Formats: sequence, structure tokens, C-alpha cells
Amino acid sequence: MQLRGRVAVVTGAGGGIGRAIALALARRGVHLALVDVDAEGLAGAAEAAAALGARTVVHRFDVTDRDAVAGLPEQVRLALGRVDLLVNNAGVALGGTFEQVRADDFDWLMAINFDAVVRMTRAFLPLLQTSDDARIVNVSSIYGIVAPAGQTAYAASKFAVRGFSNALRHELDGSRVGVTVVHPGGVATAIARSARAPPDVPAEEVERRRAAADKKLRMAPDRAGEIIVRAVERRRARVLVGGDAVVVALLERFAPVGYWRVLRRAFEL
Repeated sequence: MQLRGRVAVVTGAGGGIGRAIALALARRGVHLALVDVDAEGLAGAAEAAAALGARTVVHRFDVTDRDAVAGLPEQVRLALGRVDLLVNNAGVALGGTFEQVRADDFDWLMAINFDAVVRMTRAFLPLLQTSDDARIVNVSSIYGIVAPAGQTAYAASKFAVRGFSNALRHELDGSRVGVTVVHPGGVATAIARSARAPPDVPAEEVERRRAAADKKLRMAPDRAGEIIVRAVERRRARVLVGGDAVVVALLERFAPVGYWRVLRRAFEL
């Protein structure tokens, strides 16, 4: 896929992987519509992208805002003329077992991690279909391939993103719109530190779990962004980001039920 001169919409662009993807695209001459709820992070990402020569517009809103999502395609079209690439990256984390996690917190996570992916895709697909070469990039997780204990909500959302992406790819086969699903491993973002925790878990235990999870996040976001954008250029259907993601995915392939016996010690926090 030739990216120079194209237009991309990136959600969760204010930091982490989203910002890294946006800047990797900007370095390739892509113009950007950046979406995030974090005004400060969004402004910083836009400034960095503009310094790389990208025409950049920002849209500060929560991706669960139905009206904001519905109106976004026309706003981007008017500002940048077209859309060729949609990157659904915005996401949140929620620790705790199924019994510990409150129903409203579970619903909050699913609304951001999965429902917003579907809603953004539905909103932008007609505009993407007018492009001569377009792609939808949905960021799942290694937890969309394996499902550790204590990650019921997060794994459910990321498996949902994976299933939605794969089925959509099959439905769009032969069209001008491709679909890439991304499974990052341990990328050094703030997701572990900013994760919600069940209210009944003691603060000391929450902090211990966050610190343990944070230690597993080792890859620099810029490196992850480059891997993902190179995969888009190569029209890859699936991207495993990081050696840990590759190893875990291979283990799941060879032991789709029994992998947890091997991974339990590494994943337990």
C-alpha cells in the first residue's frame, strides 16, 4: 500500500501505540485526523505530526459518544478531503476476576474496546469505499489470542475485536478495503498504570498488580508503531507485535487448550 498523500483517522492518538502509529504515518507523508479524549496528549501528538509535514486535525471526544462518531466522517472529509485508513486503537484496561469486576465497569470497557471499534467502522466504511485503496486497522492484543485468568473483561473485548476483524475481512474480500488486526504484546504504554481496578481489592494489592504488569511492558511504542505501519504497507492481515506475542501465539496454536498450564506462572500477577 502506497501511503504518501493518503489520509488516516487514528483513535487513541494522544499517547502510547496510537501516537506512535500516527507519527509513523506522518513520516510516510500521510495526513491525519487524530482522536482522543486527552486534550493535552492530543495536542502534543498533533504538534509532533505537523512538525513531520503532515496536515493534521484533532477531534477531542470519547469514542463511546455516538453522535460524535457519527459526525466525524463528514468533518474529516471536509477538512482533509478523503479517508483511506482507519486505525481503531483507543482502548482501556480493567483488572480483576469476573466475580470481582462490577457489571458497569465491564460494560464501560466493552463500550470503548469493542463497541467503539464497530461504531467507527460502520461510520467510516462508506467513505473508505470511495478510496482507490483503503484499509481498516483494528488493534486487539495478545489477550485476543490467549485469555489469562484475571483478564475476563479485557480478553473478552480483544477476542471480540479479533473475531469482528476477521469476519469483516472475509466480507470485504475482493473490495478496495482491506482489514488488518493487530496483536501487541508487552508495549511500554501507560495502560497498566491507568487500568481500573475492582473497588473491593485493597489498594496495596492493586498497586502490586499494576507494578507487576508494568514490568512486562518492554517494547518502545515507537518500535511498535513502525511494525504496525510496515504491516499496513505490506497489506498484512494479522500482525504480532513483539517477540513475546509471537511466542505466545505459537504456543496457543500448538496447545489451544493446554497453553495456560505453561503460561500460568508468567501471567499471574
